[in-house]
Amino acid sequence: MYRLLLVRHGKAAPYAGGGDHERPLLERGLSDARRLGAYIAEQHLIPDFAAVSDARRTRETWDALSENWPHRLPVRIEPRLYEASVANLLTLLRQSPDDMRSMISVGHNPGFVDLALQLIGYGDRYASQRLRQKFPTSSMIVLDFDVDSWSQVGPHTGRLDRFITPKSLGGEDD
Repeated sequence: MYRLLLVRHGKAAPYAGGGDHERPLLERGLSDARRLGAYIAEQHLIPDFAAVSDARRTRETWDALSENWPHRLPVRIEPRLYEASVANLLTLLRQSPDDMRSMISVGHNPGFVDLALQLIGYGDRYASQRLRQKFPTSSMIVLDFDVDSWSQVGPHTGRLDRFITPKSLGGEDD
C-alpha cells in the first residue's frame, strides 16, 4: 500500500508588492499548520518523505507542520508544484521513489483538490462530500493506494482515508 497526504498551505497574507509567490503565512496559518503537524504525529501518519512547493507560504507551512516531529524527513522543494495542473501533479506523483511508500506534499488549490477528486475511487463518502464543497487552507487529504508502484496511481485508484480541516482540529476554516 502507498499513502499520499495532500496538505494545502496555511492561511497567507493578502497579495502585496512581493508577488503571490512570496506571500508569507499569517499567525493563524502558522498555528493551524502546527496543530495539523501534531495531529499527524499523534495519528502515526508521519510519512517517509515530503515534496513541497517552492512558494514561501508552502515552505513556511512545511516548517511549522514538521517542526516537532521526532525526526527530519527527506524533503524535495519542488517548483513544479506551484500553479500545477492536475495532469502535471499526477505526473510528478507517478515519478515518486517507490522505496518511499508514504509521502506528504504541501501545495496549492485548485490543483490539489482537483487531483484528489480525480484519484478518489472509494472511501469515506461523507469526507468526500465535504471535500467537494471546500478545501480550506491548512487542510489535509489522506489517500491510500493498493498498487505496487507510484507509477500505477491513476484516476479512481485511491481510497479516501480522511479529510482533516482546521475546524475538525479545534480551529476555524476559511
